[in-house]
Amino acid sequence: MVQQTSVVTPERFVSGLTYKEYIAQIKVNIDRFEDNLKTAHVSPEDTAFLRKVSKLPNGPTKMLVLGEDWCPDVYRGMPILHRIAEAGGMEMRIFPRDQHLDIMNEFLKEGQFLSIPTAVFYTKDHRYILHWIERPEAVNRERPELLAAVKREMPNADEQTIRTVNGQRSLARYPAWQQETVREIREMLTQKLGL
Repeated sequence: MVQQTSVVTPERFVSGLTYKEYIAQIKVNIDRFEDNLKTAHVSPEDTAFLRKVSKLPNGPTKMLVLGEDWCPDVYRGMPILHRIAEAGGMEMRIFPRDQHLDIMNEFLKEGQFLSIPTAVFYTKDHRYILHWIERPEAVNRERPELLAAVKREMPNADEQTIRTVNGQRSLARYPAWQQETVREIREMLTQKLGL
């Protein structure tokens, strides 16, 4: 739940890393960030929507993202969040979660989980609009189905093999999951802004 008085002041927001700065300082998975940036696309229709809402007086012009480079949801999700920010002309600032737990504590999933990536949208004058956490709901539904399918197809496989095959199949779904992120954030903005 978002606190009444946020630790994210306008001054603190601008102290965050740009996407380029974040990528330059990460320690692991640089190739995965790069690969997922290549598949991260915002359609012309979604771009038009994001540009339109960012120009509204109560629209998003800033996006704060919490993440860590070791997290699969982050190296899949942060590149599409970057593309969303670009498409909408939003200023995006990134904070490594483990160094900024006070910020993370304002946006816990279900009030208790340190889930990442977390994207927080603000107006031009730094009023909180909404936040999006971790992955789209459609992905939460699809992941167990993918795992169950692997287990059905490979009933005698060891756990490591199952994890490997499931990981490969999930990787193939990343571009679709990125598009689902765009769709879900667009829907949230539409509802929150009363469009």
